Amino acid sequence: MVIAINTKALLPDKLEGFGYYIEEIFSRIAKNHPEHDFYFFFDRPFDKKFIYATNIHPIVIKPQARFPLAWTIWYNWMLPIYLKRIKADVFISPDGFCSLTTSVPQCLVVHDLAFLHYPQFISKAHLRYYQKNTKRFLNKAKIVVTVSDYSRQDMLQHFQLAANKIQVIGNAANAIFQPVTEAESESIKTKYTDGAEFFIYTGSIHPRKNLINLLKAFSLFKKRLRSNMKLVIAGRLAWKTEEFTKLLATFKFRNDVIITGYLQRNELAILTASAYAMVYPSYFEGFAVPPLEALQCAVPAIVANSSAMPEVGADAYLYINPESAEDIAEKMMLIYKDENLRSRLIANGSERVKLYNWDDAAEKMWQCIQLAATTE
Repeated sequence: MVIAINTKALLPDKLEGFGYYIEEIFSRIAKNHPEHDFYFFFDRPFDKKFIYATNIHPIVIKPQARFPLAWTIWYNWMLPIYLKRIKADVFISPDGFCSLTTSVPQCLVVHDLAFLHYPQFISKAHLRYYQKNTKRFLNKAKIVVTVSDYSRQDMLQHFQLAANKIQVIGNAANAIFQPVTEAESESIKTKYTDGAEFFIYTGSIHPRKNLINLLKAFSLFKKRLRSNMKLVIAGRLAWKTEEFTKLLATFKFRNDVIITGYLQRNELAILTASAYAMVYPSYFEGFAVPPLEALQCAVPAIVANSSAMPEVGADAYLYINPESAEDIAEKMMLIYKDENLRSRLIANGSERVKLYNWDDAAEKMWQCIQLAATTE
């Protein structure tokens, strides 16, 4: 088969959610199936490190597609030309967008429908694009893959789709996320927190991640316990961050909040494994990989009790009401004071992470690709 894949999110030194997903899944599939040709479609110059096998052929398709008009041109005008040129048997798009103008069968990955639930956290132009096209994308695709049963049910509720069209393939934590030695932990604390214990949030900074309430909760934690605990926020400023940066500038405990910016994965893994606990108060997630990465590092995770997160974590997470800074603070204090609870969550987490495996996910994706290519 000739298999084309949208790999626009493979950005050197900027890998995040979609990019990590593509790397984990499609590097494995290409290596496992050398008898097939894989075409990676980029929208800008690419790093050769993303060409994971000799049967991967990179192609740059212009323009750079980072806003609605460019998305329309890239997917509907330019992409069909290249799909026809390489005689593609199937096209896979991991970012929720597909081509409405090609006749090539498509396998579409939709991680969540956050734009329906929290439209205020997305730009108006992007929101209009999602509102106009998501249903069309779902109808156009031969097979739709999503990352949790929550997201599957969400799509079935909001769009009239055949239930067997949507396949669930869960995410996983990268193998680099592992427990660290005490010496490694102390070294990373010296580097980031002057040796103090710390809570950690990892991920980009934007309103849906609910970091305003995290700051408020951390303030309550500090006032009530008077500990030297720090809060590390490991991620880049994404969009609509004005309220967050304004609050942080006047935050009483701002010297106890460390913003690392974007980190390479190996550094992020060591930092995560050195934390006392992860706090992940996001309002809405189709899966949420960072808390699972924490579990794999033997670090407990305090996680919102919303969307797909209880499905993923079950009894391995300590749950919070993301709307309540008071509740977030109480759970941070609880895990700080109750070592038995912390140990139990770590033990539960070590079992929970065994359910999610990138090798299994890649094999299931391969089956979906074959299904999309042969579905009439």
